[in-house]
Amino acid sequence: MSVTGEKAEQLVHLSLDDPALTARNADLEHERRVAIFDILENNHFALVDGPSGPYRLKLSLADRGIVFAVSDREGAALSRIELSMRPLRRNIRDYFMICESYFEAMRNATPERVETIDQARRALHNESAELLKTSLADRVTLDDDTARRLFTLISVLQMRG
Repeated sequence: MSVTGEKAEQLVHLSLDDPALTARNADLEHERRVAIFDILENNHFALVDGPSGPYRLKLSLADRGIVFAVSDREGAALSRIELSMRPLRRNIRDYFMICESYFEAMRNATPERVETIDQARRALHNESAELLKTSLADRVTLDDDTARRLFTLISVLQMRG
């Protein structure tokens, strides 16, 4: 633990490199803000074969994937991890279809219908987080909550206005 109470295996800053962020709808923007807030409040993130943190993380899109640009607290580059989106594409598509249904249900449906959709959304979110953890396992260790929230942010990056 550092003098400020930070742990070495955590993210202390997170950003998304996405020029289309302002074009998102209000629901997606809310999902993005909540995911970042929750990650920064409590997370476990550590490079497997790299220096200890705390870390800064910048997520951005690449040709066919997502880039995790990891730097130290002061911003010096530590690792650049490119992750193929191929294993996550179906989950991202399904996640947004369920989210659209959920957001619509929140406005118009019965509480029972909202709960049913939310259960499906959580199940897909958990499955996707596990897939993300597995895809990154040789480079980064994550806890379940951090993986879920990172999946949300990756999904938001994939969604265009």
